[in-house]
Amino acid sequence: KGMATPRKAGIPLSVMKLLDPRQLKPDSTETERILNVFNETIVKLEITRLIPRITDSLERYGTMLGPEITSSLLEHRKLSMEIQHMPASPRDVESRRAVEQRLKCSLRNILRLFMANPLLYHGLKYEVQVRESPADVFIKAFMEFRDFMLERLLTSPDEEKEKAQFMEEISLRVDKNMEKISALQAELTGIIQTRDEEVNRKDKMIEKLKTSMEDLAKDFKVEIQQITREGEKQQKEDLEASQVTRARLEQDILCLRAQFSALVLEHRTSELVLRKEKCKAEREIEEWVQKYDTDMAARQATYDEIEAVYNEEKAQLSLLMEKHALLFLENTEIEEERRILKEREEEAARILANRNRAATCIQATWRGYLVRSIYRDQLKK
Repeated sequence: KGMATPRKAGIPLSVMKLLDPRQLKPDSTETERILNVFNETIVKLEITRLIPRITDSLERYGTMLGPEITSSLLEHRKLSMEIQHMPASPRDVESRRAVEQRLKCSLRNILRLFMANPLLYHGLKYEVQVRESPADVFIKAFMEFRDFMLERLLTSPDEEKEKAQFMEEISLRVDKNMEKISALQAELTGIIQTRDEEVNRKDKMIEKLKTSMEDLAKDFKVEIQQITREGEKQQKEDLEASQVTRARLEQDILCLRAQFSALVLEHRTSELVLRKEKCKAEREIEEWVQKYDTDMAARQATYDEIEAVYNEEKAQLSLLMEKHALLFLENTEIEEERRILKEREEEAARILANRNRAATCIQATWRGYLVRSIYRDQLKK
């Protein structure tokens, strides 16, 4: 009851992500390559675990394996038997090393053949019955190491820091609970020890009383029996009281353990809820990204169409501008020619007008001369 229940929202997202490393996805090519190396190594270890059982039953699995793998397994079994029967003497060290090298090459060749045919490996995995061996423990440990490495590769420094802080808080709470449990267990041990000392003391007292009663058995038989009954009654009462105290302390320990289990269950439930919320948020983000990509693709297509029309109209405009420049030059030349022609016409008209005025003056003078000449002759007459 004295422990504070942490809020569900206080659990870091990085800690939730690291609870189940098998559901993590690689976020880079390097991480995926490292994971593939681990997975291939696990497959090779499992194949290596099956090889002794397969070589012992080649007649049964020969049809499934095929001639190439069967011959390789026969060669491997032959090398294994050869190295088992070789004497372990210093003179045969080089020979033993040569056979071991050939055995390693044979194993690598067998693994290569199995890796090239994964369906055959999966079929044999469920067909061949293998007893549990230390190899299973090693494979399991290697799988845990693979999950641990994947967890470390996909954990950023900030997430690692949050995880460490969260685990430190959980460790502190567990330490506090363990301290309380240890204190209760120490108290229980003290009470049991006190009870045992009290019982031993009373046993010694009873032994002493028995010794005294043996001496005074004849005279104090009734009194001795009464004292014995009282001692047994007192011992029974003390034993019952100690049992009640022990039961109460054990009940307190069970309650604390139940509270600890409830806290762990609550934390896991909270982590599951937050993990679901994170998955939902990731799906929504992916949908928005897809919608954004679709909209941008449509807008890009529209933009490309408009840009194509714009480029076409721009090319037409360039042609028209070139034609306009040529026409403008031609128009300028025509205007200049018209101006020059107009000036020439105006000059000709001016000259003509001058000539007409001159002719008029000459004609008027001539007429006046003629009239005067005529009238002069008449006047003279």
